[in-house]
Amino acid sequence: MNKKKNNVRETALDLLETISKNQSYSNLLLNNAINKHKVDAKDIGLLTELVYGTLQRKMTLDFYLQPFLKKKNKIESWVLNLLRLTLYQMVYLDKIPDRAAVFEGVEIAKRRGHKGITSMVNGVLRSIQREGLPSLEDVKDPIERLSIRTSHPSWLVKRWVEQLGYNETEKMCELNLTAPFQTARVNVTKISREKCLEKLIEEGYQVEPSPILKEAIKCLKGNLAHSQAFREGLLTIQDESSMLVAYALQLDHSYAVLDACAAPGGKSTHIAEKMNRNGQVISLDLHDHKIKLIRENAERLDLPNIITKALDSRKAKEQFEKETFDRILLDAPCSGLGVMRRKPDMKYTKQAEDIFQLQKIQLSLLESVSPLLKKGGILIYSTCTVDRIENQDVIEQFLSKHTEFEEDRSMPLRLPDSIRPLAKEFDMQILPQHFGSDGFYIAAIRKVETP
Repeated sequence: MNKKKNNVRETALDLLETISKNQSYSNLLLNNAINKHKVDAKDIGLLTELVYGTLQRKMTLDFYLQPFLKKKNKIESWVLNLLRLTLYQMVYLDKIPDRAAVFEGVEIAKRRGHKGITSMVNGVLRSIQREGLPSLEDVKDPIERLSIRTSHPSWLVKRWVEQLGYNETEKMCELNLTAPFQTARVNVTKISREKCLEKLIEEGYQVEPSPILKEAIKCLKGNLAHSQAFREGLLTIQDESSMLVAYALQLDHSYAVLDACAAPGGKSTHIAEKMNRNGQVISLDLHDHKIKLIRENAERLDLPNIITKALDSRKAKEQFEKETFDRILLDAPCSGLGVMRRKPDMKYTKQAEDIFQLQKIQLSLLESVSPLLKKGGILIYSTCTVDRIENQDVIEQFLSKHTEFEEDRSMPLRLPDSIRPLAKEFDMQILPQHFGSDGFYIAAIRKVETP
């Protein structure tokens, strides 16, 4: 059994190293590692916990390690990751005894390093066992303390406190340390939610209906992407907050809809389903391989009303006539600060400058696609971030320059009853703590009908 656990820990260490060196996304690497190493099904949970947990808590773990490390800058990266990985088990995993975690950590050090490294790893871990962890209460500044306690960079915590207040920031930071449940959207053009749930339960999945949306389901155990129901096109993996976009669009079966940044196709396919496979959805994305992904999803779900095109949406007005579309969705490229639970490594690589650079792209995309909307039509702008600069500020700047557009104040009426209280007159900022979804922003603006 120990040998098996060792392999899981060593795989976790390899992944942590690859993520830190290449700034690769942990979710993609983890799935690849599970397939490549043929990780036993019963060990996938532990591997996932070790990788995500160590990443989620990295700043906290470094705070705890700091007093026990001499010349930290000279410690090899893999050794530091091994110490983080082992300390994570000691502090946060109750089912693994400290002595077992320390033993396994020292054994990995023996296999991978020289005698001096083994001695150092053993010494640090034994000292922590003996002396205990430093107290976070010694950090007097509340923002710095929250930053270390929840392992979010202080610049980000400070930014969120300024925009959202301390309490909401604290709730969001704490929730970002937890693993999200997988949610999926039932393809109601092919099956009812009740029948789909029955089918998944028969397959052995632990699933339940979403209390938020009538077509959504929550998976408590298992990966729905591996289900027969998924292969048959009965469902799509999608977060509940991003499903709200199709509601905000107020669709009609006859509409022509442009999804300007469509990959991987979750929102395009939802729109196509909402129109009951009628009308037309034009799905654009910059890259051919992403367009292929949208097309494959449309075919799997049996949605013939989706047409894909590889195109930079900033050049969309060169390809389409003015006022071609009844509805436009711009799910803009963004910092992704609302999906940190799924990509915990993201918080250590983002910088404040990235947010301002993205705002320029977001505004240029709005400038490009807005002439393509018919008079009286609705444009939905959405992101999976929680930063005002990329959300409310983008819409405010756009509207200040474009008098032919106005706020669509009826948007909340189109949302499900359970969500409506979160919406303002024409936009809504969803935080992860609101109903356990990704952080997400949706704004609805309408092109004015001239007399």
